[in-house]
Amino acid sequence: MDTAQHPDTATSTNTSTSSGRLVLLLIAGIPVTIVLASTWLWYFVARGELDIVGSLGTANAGELVQPPRQALDAGWESGAGQPFALAEEPRWTMVIPLERAACGAACEAQLFEVRQIHQLLGKELGRVERVLVTTADAGELAFSAPALSDDRPLPDSFDAYLAREQRGLEVLHSESGSFTAMFPERAVEPTSWYLMDPNGWVMMRYDASVSYKDVISDLKFLLKNSNG
Repeated sequence: MDTAQHPDTATSTNTSTSSGRLVLLLIAGIPVTIVLASTWLWYFVARGELDIVGSLGTANAGELVQPPRQALDAGWESGAGQPFALAEEPRWTMVIPLERAACGAACEAQLFEVRQIHQLLGKELGRVERVLVTTADAGELAFSAPALSDDRPLPDSFDAYLAREQRGLEVLHSESGSFTAMFPERAVEPTSWYLMDPNGWVMMRYDASVSYKDVISDLKFLLKNSNG
């Protein structure tokens, strides 16, 4: 019996083998291509030569702070005089600025709303924290709001207000010049507050015109798409 392969069959086999090898090479090359493309994008974004957000647009309700501002360079200090440092476990931070030494009606309303937004994050609550940044020195803050947003009894001091109504809120001191540089939008919109990413970059601004539902939507999107 003649076992020699027909020329057409041999050609077909060789073509199939070549095609199979090509497919394997393409599959193997996909991860390499992705890594190279990601590296290329990161290089140009880091150099400021490529604006992905500006090119693609965003659907966030807040206003992007461009360029972002680094909180570690702002000179913030705790009540004990310790320099501000990032948490050991990465967290997103809701930053409420307070320039005056007294927390009046507008301050109380803002702190109440931000606290409610934080609580409404549900199971993601632990990945977010709140800080109040003020130019007042430790012990100088007073509580002057005529009523609480939830109609609870008024506290007799700011410390009592924090302990009873704002558990978990950290108070940080800022020098006046640094405060103005970090939160310049407040000169135009006094209800502005900010979102800081886990690396200490103040990168988003909100104010009273933004619905709490939209803020929650932004936060859940960021938490879903980040490791922090």
